[in-house]
Formats: sequence, structure tokens, C-alpha cells
Amino acid sequence: MTSDARAGTALVWFRRDLRSFDHAALHQALIRYGKVHCAFVFDTDILDALPARADRRVAFIHACVVELDEALDRLAREAGAAGSGLIVRHGGAAACIVRLARELGVREVLANRDYEPDAIARDQRVARELADCGIAFSDYKDQVVLDRDELLTQQGQPYSVFTPYRRAWLQRADGFQLASYPVERHAARLAPKPPGEHPPALEALGFLPTNLSELALPTGMRGGRALLRDFERRLARYHETRDYPARKGVSYLSTHLRFGTVSIRQLAALARRHGGEGAQAWLSELVWREFYQMILWHHPHVVHGCFKPAFDRLSWDDAPELWQAWREARTGYPLVDAAMRQLHQTGYMHNRLRMVAASFLTKDLGIDWRRGERHFARHLNDYDLAANNGGWQWAASTGCDAQPWFRIFNPVTQSEKFDPDGGFIRRYLPELARVPDRYIHFPAAMRPVDAKACGLRLGRDYPLPVVDHARARTRTLMRFEAVKSLPA
Repeated sequence: MTSDARAGTALVWFRRDLRSFDHAALHQALIRYGKVHCAFVFDTDILDALPARADRRVAFIHACVVELDEALDRLAREAGAAGSGLIVRHGGAAACIVRLARELGVREVLANRDYEPDAIARDQRVARELADCGIAFSDYKDQVVLDRDELLTQQGQPYSVFTPYRRAWLQRADGFQLASYPVERHAARLAPKPPGEHPPALEALGFLPTNLSELALPTGMRGGRALLRDFERRLARYHETRDYPARKGVSYLSTHLRFGTVSIRQLAALARRHGGEGAQAWLSELVWREFYQMILWHHPHVVHGCFKPAFDRLSWDDAPELWQAWREARTGYPLVDAAMRQLHQTGYMHNRLRMVAASFLTKDLGIDWRRGERHFARHLNDYDLAANNGGWQWAASTGCDAQPWFRIFNPVTQSEKFDPDGGFIRRYLPELARVPDRYIHFPAAMRPVDAKACGLRLGRDYPLPVVDHARARTRTLMRFEAVKSLPA
């Protein structure tokens, strides 16, 4: 690098990477430029499309931005600089970044790469507009360990089956790929914020407080570290506990991964160091996340259509009453209803339950997976297009390496297997608290005398099943058989 370049100024644009450590774009800027500004935009192109003004994700991001602003300032001061922080804007991201880059007189805008079609289009637009101003734009791999074309089959094609992808990922993800990008040692080059700059209040963005503070979801880098420390003590048993929603078996880091308050390299390296069945099972889940990111980048049509285009010809049911029953946790199948209540009350749903709820909507109720995907997108704190789309298409049997269409979850046996004591069900369906264990998974099987004994009025206190699973299964098999019989 020339001394002339080191004297220049750069701008790092934070997006879904809200941390001040192990940060690819920030590291690159700090080692290449003498002065580095940092910015985040509350993007109205995204925020204005949200259906409610009380959104836990916006509240989570806001708390992370406030913490990141403080962390950057602390880093700079500890390195001997006058201070720094995050320049925060509220508006269309593309316009805000181009305007800010011009105002600051930077030579380059650096960001970490995104793989969603809309984000790719946005970044291409920003790059063109910056180029018109004589400003460079560059992006870096950060939210995944391996991206885009780094893993291809021997035929030079993207993988569409997870197991060989995982095998190749484990071979390729070596110490170099998992090495962190140091920030602290270069922090003296962080630039001071313009006078009067500070993150706006949540209300100034047009959003209301939520119940986020009441949930077991600590925010920011501190929250991510606390969750990781707690999970590390349980990691060895992850493979035994991860499927049971009433147990504390998973990491609860998905929202932190989504918004980048933790580093994927840090997590993967931790799993590698630990070894053992639990750590390997968790590492496989992290690889699934990258698999879906890779699929989205190579096959952007999955945003609106089936990964396997033949399944776009499936004839889904228009069943508004069944749709409402699923949305409102009134299906008569307790595990499904408890899962939906968990989603609406907390913005979280256990991964096993995501599969059960999605399978029930598509294969018991016969409703298009896209409707369920959109519903999850509105409510999940950890909503990620690639993972949400991949998970729904897996459950609906329309995606890559998906559940075979003739394998259909039975919501009662899933409940018996993964919530055997009914602890999760009773937590979110208190109206079933007194139902005996033998009936908790399917109260409709109770005799009237048993229902009366536990004070439950079936059909009033808790609904009767909206569909018969055996009949629904037959209809699903016929639905897919009809597509198979159509000419290609």
C-alpha cells in the first residue's frame, strides 16, 4: 500500500454485521486507509414495508447500533485516538451512503457482502452512483465462511445436496478460512464522528417499544457473548437435546448470527476446537445455514418459486378458514398451536417446531408454502431470507435436498417424541395444563368424562382438530402424484 493511500479516508458501511471485532470490511479499511469512518443506515426501503410499528427486530437492531457506537468510540480512545463511533442515518440506504461518502470526502466505501437479490441490486446501484463521483466500492466475505463459487462440484456446478456440500465444506474450511480479521490493533485510525452525531431514539425512527426486554434475548455483542458462554457449557450434549423444545438444548444465537453481533468464523472455530458429537452436530447446522446462502446466491428464483420448477405446478388449496386456524393457533393439534403461540409471543420458534408447523400447513392443510414463509418472515426475530426460504421449501418438499414428498410428519407422533411430557405444550397452551399426559398430544381423543374431570370443554376451551391427519396425508400424496404425472 502506498503512503498516499494510507493518508486517504474510507467509509465502512455496516449492515448485518453489527460488531466491532473480527469484521472483514472494517479490518480492510483500517489496514489500507489512514482515517476510517463507520456508518449504519436505518433503511426506509425496508422499514416502511414492515406491517407494524412495534417490531422486535427493529428494537433489537437499534439496541445493537447504540452498543456498536459506544464500542467503536471506546476502541478508538483505548488506541490513543480522539474517539469515534457510528454515523447513523435514517432514509433510503443507497442515497444516504452515496451522500455521506461525498460529504466525508472518502476514497472508498467498504461493506460486507450480502447474498439476497434485493441487497445485491442495491449494492450494484450504490457502486454505480459512487463510481460517478469517483469513489470506489468494495465488498468482502464476512457473514459466511465460504461463499459464492468457493465450493463447487467436480463438474463445476453448485451443490444441490447437503451431505456432499457439508463434506466439501469441512475439507475446505481450514484455519485460514476461520482466522479472524483483527480490528483492535488498528483502531487508532478510526475517525471521529462529525459534531452532534448520535444514534436516534427508536421513537424518532417511527417505531414503538416492544416486549424485547422481557424476552431471554440479550442484545448486541455483549448479549451474543453471554449466550455463547452459556451454550458452550451445554455444547457437548447438543446432539442429544437440540430437538426437544421444552429443554434448553440449542444455542439461541440465531438472531445474533442474523445481525452479525457474533462472528461465524468464531462459532465455527469453537465447534472445531471442541470436537465431539455435540459440537459436530452444531457445526453441521452452521453449514446448513451456508448451504442455503449458497443456494440463494446461485438460484435467486427460489425467492418466489420452487427450487424444483416442476413443483410450481402443484395445486394448493385456497382454504381461508384453515389458514386462519394455523395463524391463530387453533388447529386442534397442541404441538402446532404451541409453536405458533411461541412465535407470536416471542418472535422465536424452536427449529424442530418450525419443521412441524411448516409441514402441517403444507401437507395437512394443503396451503402454499409461500404463505407460511411470508408469515414467518413477519414474525421471526432471526428472519433470514435464505434460511427461511430453504426451511420452508425443505418442509414442503419443493426445495433442494428436501424432505421427500411422501414423508409427512404426523403432528401427534412428533409431539409424543419431542415433547413427551407435554412441558412445552403446557407452557404455551395453559388451557391444557390439567389435561392428563396420555391426552396432552391429542386432546380430541379424550372421553367426555375425562375432559370434564380436567375442566376442559373441547370445541370451546380448546378447538377440535381442523383436519384429520390420515385423510390429509392421502390428499397430499395425491397432490404430488398429480404433478408427477404431468408432462415435463
